[in-house]
Amino acid sequence: MEDTTRPVLDRFQRQAMMVGVGALVLSAIGAFLYPSQFFHSYLFAYVFWIGITLGCLAISLLHHLTGGRWGAVIRRLLESGARTLPIMAILFLPIVAGMTHLYHWTDLKAVEADEILKQKTAYLNIPFFLVRTVIYFLAWMLIVYLLSKWSKQEDEKSDNKLEGKFQLIGGVGLLLYGLTMSFASVDWMMSLEPHWFSTLYGLLIITGQVLGALAFVIAVAAIIFSYKPLSEVMTPLQFHDLGKLLLAFVMVWAYLAFSQFLIIWSGNLPEEIPWYIHRLDKGWQAIALILILFHFALPFLILLSKSTKRNPRTLQMIALWILLMRLVDIFWLIGPESHPDGFSVHVLDFLLPLGLGGVWLAYYFRKLKDLPVIPVNDPNLREVLKHAGA
Repeated sequence: MEDTTRPVLDRFQRQAMMVGVGALVLSAIGAFLYPSQFFHSYLFAYVFWIGITLGCLAISLLHHLTGGRWGAVIRRLLESGARTLPIMAILFLPIVAGMTHLYHWTDLKAVEADEILKQKTAYLNIPFFLVRTVIYFLAWMLIVYLLSKWSKQEDEKSDNKLEGKFQLIGGVGLLLYGLTMSFASVDWMMSLEPHWFSTLYGLLIITGQVLGALAFVIAVAAIIFSYKPLSEVMTPLQFHDLGKLLLAFVMVWAYLAFSQFLIIWSGNLPEEIPWYIHRLDKGWQAIALILILFHFALPFLILLSKSTKRNPRTLQMIALWILLMRLVDIFWLIGPESHPDGFSVHVLDFLLPLGLGGVWLAYYFRKLKDLPVIPVNDPNLREVLKHAGA
């Protein structure tokens, strides 16, 4: 198949790198002026972009497990997102360097004075934190390596054995991703306020990652679908399928977020309820209302429309809006810990998402050019071509 997407991808790669480098240079200046705020803003930006990376991996695994035409046309977009994992592993190093600024449990004096923290030291300690993080990245990179290796083999020749391998890694990989990300969400985010805990938190973070990644991939697909070879296989029907999936994950995210709130609020336990009190006071309640209205209600109502889901440009706008709301949601989840006096936004909260995002996007578009945009030997592609009228 003829590929006319390369000039477009080259342009986006250059633009993303320029924005990313510029924002990171300014952020480096901010690191000297506001070191503690730098690390909190960095964690916020990192959690967002690693969420897109791992969400792409999760959706890719889901497609390999279940099959279907919905995933065949965006498979390369998902795989390219997952293959940015090595650079995200490197970008985790500033979080390691800033652990004492981020996590109260790294302060031995604070631990000695706090009975609850003392009981959690077997888990919340720096060496074990680092060991767990290494395990997470090794597990994720192993899955990405196998997916990339088998995808290249499938491009070279059709092999029925590969379909079984993909299905196996889909099931095993999803279980491994769910387990590791549940622990990673506790380590990287929940332990910012170590007295608090929620059994739904990991699942909520995972759902948010999948939702953000799906929105990102839809936005990219809407940009390049008019170029060959996507223009030959991607129709409004495929966008309709992706729109339905996007609507489903918006609903699942809202259900989990409300369930966590309802269970904790009704329980009214002193070790659980302060987490929500901090997020429903001193200006943070406005952010909570924004999430209810614009992360759930607005996308839900718009995505109910069949014509909206079949219009690539309109669906792209909704997807970009959801990505923005994902940023707001992550800021609401981890921001109050670094802004105890009330809601406020630092300039680094803008610069670092742009900086990390620019570097991540440049690497993403580079990876997208490594393999054909359409997996020509994907067994699901025949159904896609049939519906495209090929």
